Amino acid sequence: MTTFRRFLRKRFFPWKLVIVALIFITFVFLIQREVVGRDLQEEPWLKDIVDKRDAVLGMMMGAVNNFRDAMPKMQIKAPVRQHDTADSKPCLNGYYTAAELKPYLERPSQDPSAPGASGKAFPTDKLSPEEQKEKEKGEAKHCFNLFASDQISLSRDLGPDTRPPECIEQKVKRCPPLPTTSIIIVFHNEAWSTLLRTVYSVLHTSPAIFLKEIILVDDASVDDYLKEPLDDYVKQLHIVKVVRQKERKGLITARLLGAAVATGDVLTFLDAHCECFHGWLEPLLARIAENYTVVVSPDITTIDLNTFEFMKPSPYGQNHNRGNFDWGLSFGWESLPDHEKKRRKDETYPIKTPTFAGGLFSISKEYFYDIGSYDEKMEIWGGENIEMSFRVWQCGGQLEIIPCSVVGHVFRTKSPHTFPKGTQVIARNEVRLAEVWMDDYKEIFYRRNQQAAQMAKEKSFGDISQRLKLRQNLKCKNFSWYLKNVYPEGFLPDLTPLRFGAVKNMGKESCLDAGENNEGGKQLILYPCHGLGGNQYFEYSTHHEIRHNIQKELCLHATAEAVTLEECQFKGQNTHVTVEEKWELREEHLIVNPASNTCLTAKEEHPSLEPCNPADRFQKWTFI
Repeated sequence: MTTFRRFLRKRFFPWKLVIVALIFITFVFLIQREVVGRDLQEEPWLKDIVDKRDAVLGMMMGAVNNFRDAMPKMQIKAPVRQHDTADSKPCLNGYYTAAELKPYLERPSQDPSAPGASGKAFPTDKLSPEEQKEKEKGEAKHCFNLFASDQISLSRDLGPDTRPPECIEQKVKRCPPLPTTSIIIVFHNEAWSTLLRTVYSVLHTSPAIFLKEIILVDDASVDDYLKEPLDDYVKQLHIVKVVRQKERKGLITARLLGAAVATGDVLTFLDAHCECFHGWLEPLLARIAENYTVVVSPDITTIDLNTFEFMKPSPYGQNHNRGNFDWGLSFGWESLPDHEKKRRKDETYPIKTPTFAGGLFSISKEYFYDIGSYDEKMEIWGGENIEMSFRVWQCGGQLEIIPCSVVGHVFRTKSPHTFPKGTQVIARNEVRLAEVWMDDYKEIFYRRNQQAAQMAKEKSFGDISQRLKLRQNLKCKNFSWYLKNVYPEGFLPDLTPLRFGAVKNMGKESCLDAGENNEGGKQLILYPCHGLGGNQYFEYSTHHEIRHNIQKELCLHATAEAVTLEECQFKGQNTHVTVEEKWELREEHLIVNPASNTCLTAKEEHPSLEPCNPADRFQKWTFI
């Protein structure tokens, strides 16, 4: 017993214990073989011994494992790295370097004296008779000076970067990583030089690591040079490809085709007569990387349609515009309200805009489809930009203009293209957007567009059930929310004005008419009544103004010399109606200006004022 106690007191190293354990296991194994070799059915007394043996064996194996775990760990295991989840993208800290932001295609060396070099104007005052004839021919077909465009290099530079310093010095963060983009350019019978200058401008200014492809979508052009010659030419550009619609379907369907074949993370839509300025792409992609529900437009500058001069941004910043809409559902531009100016600290801050022009913008491809892409049953073009503007804002997204991103665009005064189904497709498109997104406010639009009102009455605008379902599924807000939160500066006309329609004179059988391009400051005219609204649409408001408010809020303004249309002085809160713009409709069908106690008459060439005479039919008016 004493010997056993001494044995227990001795200090054994772990390896000695392992040897003892192995000897014991060997002994047990030999016993097991001996026991298992006998039939337990023949000798039942062995069963109890076997059970005890299994228990002892289990205890010994547990002891061996404990001995093993107690041994020092002499080998260091490799660390196990946690893999990123499928939703996260690895990215490096810091900023992209200039080398990383190298454009896809280096611009060839430039001749500073070449036509249009550095974005300068092409001189048009010393053309030969032959050149003048060529110029007029191009203008007739394309509604811009094609002769000037053809003389300018497809790869012309735009001179030094004249953006504000904070834009030039703005660095692009690597994290989150900027997405790739597919540039989609729709064209229909576009001029060769403007189309390819747009393509080269993208290639010369877009970092290769972000530019996935350029997709040219042909909306059934008929000019031969836009067919096989174009296909052959773009092969040398590798990432440029052409897809075609066999029949003319218009901008909306063509853009949907381009989006369907695009492989980039972001869809960037450009018109076919653009030029991109320094650093235009990175600010757009960076904003989407921050928030994929933001739809961003560049700051669009002008390329003169006659000289092709590129209007460069000012290094001192500039008075920016944002998009709006009128109650005829036309897009327009306006200056930034004071609260938006104060919100922006410098030129790197985006501009929130109630609507966008819709020709040049970038949008996450995922979000493009999440938010409902385009209304596929809209036709050709017209109204799609207003529809998307309302939809994005009402359904949780936002529209922004990025001032550090500058793209030039040739703004034409008229479209060179025809509408295969006539211009009524524009009214049909507008009715579709009004019925889906504008709630009861659509009636304001219908009062201004009789063609649209008739379509709405006849329900000849197509099935909108899928668009209404989209609005429901996205849990979109109503149009009242949009007016209150997105565009509170916009003037809201009376939902139920006292009178509205055309104002007909009983003596001349003609109607009051704003005249052509009357944006205020001009006299009214008298013109045969046509019943189409437009220049002959007026409202007698609850504030007793006579408003012509199709595109701008203009009011009949009484002066001693004439009656003109002027910008309405009542603009909502903290404003009031001036005496020159307040009118009364008398039972005798007289339109009276109480301040001067005179009546509107059609006796002269232009509507004017004279002492009231209820017997004079030239002073009698009625809303029809």
